Amino acid sequence: MEQLTQQKKRVDFDLSAFGGDDREEMARMYEETMKDFVAGSIVQGKVLEIRNNEVLVDIGYKSEGLIPASEFGDLSEIKEGDAYDVLLAEIEDDDGMVVLSKERADQQLRWERVLETCAEGSTVTGTVKTRVRGGLIVDVDGVDAFLPGSQIDVIPVRNTDAFIGRDFEFKVLKISPERRNIIVSRRELIEETLRVKKRKLMAEIEVGQRRNGRAKNITDFGVFVDLDGLDGLLHITDMSWGRIKHPSEMVSVGDDLEVVILDVDHEKERVSLGLKQRSSNPWADIETKYPVGSRLRGKVVNLVPYGAFVELEEGVEGLVHVSEISWTKRIARASDVLSSGEEVDIVVLSINKEEQKIALGIRQTEVNPWDTVRDRYPVGTRVTGQVRNFTSYGAFIELEDGIDGMIHVSDMSWTRKINHPSEVIEKGAAVTAVVLEVDPDNKRISLGLKQSQDDPWNTIAAKYRVGEIVKGKVSKVASFGAFIELEEGVDGLVHISQISDEHVEKVRDKLDVGQDVEARIVRIDQAERRIGLSIKAASMPEEEFSRQQDELLDSLRPGEHMVDLAGAFDQALNPDGALEEWSPGESSDEEAEKIDPDLL
Repeated sequence: MEQLTQQKKRVDFDLSAFGGDDREEMARMYEETMKDFVAGSIVQGKVLEIRNNEVLVDIGYKSEGLIPASEFGDLSEIKEGDAYDVLLAEIEDDDGMVVLSKERADQQLRWERVLETCAEGSTVTGTVKTRVRGGLIVDVDGVDAFLPGSQIDVIPVRNTDAFIGRDFEFKVLKISPERRNIIVSRRELIEETLRVKKRKLMAEIEVGQRRNGRAKNITDFGVFVDLDGLDGLLHITDMSWGRIKHPSEMVSVGDDLEVVILDVDHEKERVSLGLKQRSSNPWADIETKYPVGSRLRGKVVNLVPYGAFVELEEGVEGLVHVSEISWTKRIARASDVLSSGEEVDIVVLSINKEEQKIALGIRQTEVNPWDTVRDRYPVGTRVTGQVRNFTSYGAFIELEDGIDGMIHVSDMSWTRKINHPSEVIEKGAAVTAVVLEVDPDNKRISLGLKQSQDDPWNTIAAKYRVGEIVKGKVSKVASFGAFIELEEGVDGLVHISQISDEHVEKVRDKLDVGQDVEARIVRIDQAERRIGLSIKAASMPEEEFSRQQDELLDSLRPGEHMVDLAGAFDQALNPDGALEEWSPGESSDEEAEKIDPDLL
């Protein structure tokens, strides 16, 4: 208004040269003309002159305006006299010229045209121009509209660059005239299209039909398949007749699939799909294809601690339990002897068609070595093997790969009580033994170590006599006496009363283990394997010994004091006759001290 007032004053000054009536008429005409020129309005302009970077335009005002040539596009197509709609930005600048813009006029006209043809909720066609933060810019009839990222598609879009330069239909969500802002959505149109397709598909779909779809999403329990308007669930159990750990083993997102309609819930609009149902169930005639006892070849497809799953054909797997892998080896885990992907020979042991389970065996493809063990190791045979392992009651001897025999501690020595096998043999050592018993059903072979040697007591009567003076070495000391080793495997007992003519309070005061002694044999009981000795009688003359022999025997209380090592240790270990547990490193001398003297 200030500009118009100044212009009016200028006009009044310019009209001062006219007469009264003429001047008033000219002023009135000027006032009418000025009403058409308002800043922000669109007026028509005529090209007067084309310069290098500017175009001079006349809008019928007292001054012309200059518009940058860039707003006209190709200058070669512009001619003097051409008319264009331009926006009057300012009535007059510092140079007294109007400020015009063709570009802003075009934008204003395009915006008005869009407002005339578009409304919120209407459908428009646009071209995706560029990507901006939060979405895309869409050109709708020359006006920029905003397409939010959440409204691009019904599924998350990771690569928006694929949309740039392409034409799509959009739904107008909101128009803000004040901000000249339009928000559009492609997703709502897609959802509406899908709803139409879904209604049509639900009316047509039937159980048993085969439909084409595309894998849309994969979860741990299955795959959601887009049936072109409706999502169906392909459960993992309906993907393969065999066993899979995860749906991604068979399907990837975007895969085209042919599925079978298994179930339709019209009320909840849910559809269950199947992939394996495209082929016949391989378990239908499983007993005919794989009868019990048949020998087959399969591939190990999965290893678990308790066995291995072997694939017989696609969709059919059987389990080889660890106990069915070897006849002789004790296998803790199937992975110790088998590898995934390995081909193996197996035998069908049993079939459970209802539960779709097949029990297989690998060891059944070979002869059970225990079936012929009696032929290879008849009772009485001398065998040689390596000591493989110890227990508190014996030692296991490996006779061949997977076949062990056991030597019980009671069969390790003719003359001594063996508390632990390590007293006689060493682990890893080779030993010779005699087969005592063979039990194929329980997979047991009993061996005897002492039976492979001569019983020294068979020749005791020929080698020793009562009254004979013998030399030996103290092998063990107990509270009731000392054991004297006369030869390998043959010990005699000197009772504490037979150590000296003087009273002996403690055996250890007179005798030590390893000490050489000289004693006289006072009694031999071959049946009971007992030899009684007397150190004090060793110094007696023969005549005196003969006179006192009966007294010596009476003082020994035969059958109780005159014991061998085995008999004494039966009492030493447990007065009630029960064998106590032996611990490696425990002294046998200490065990002997446990004997109740009253039992002697």
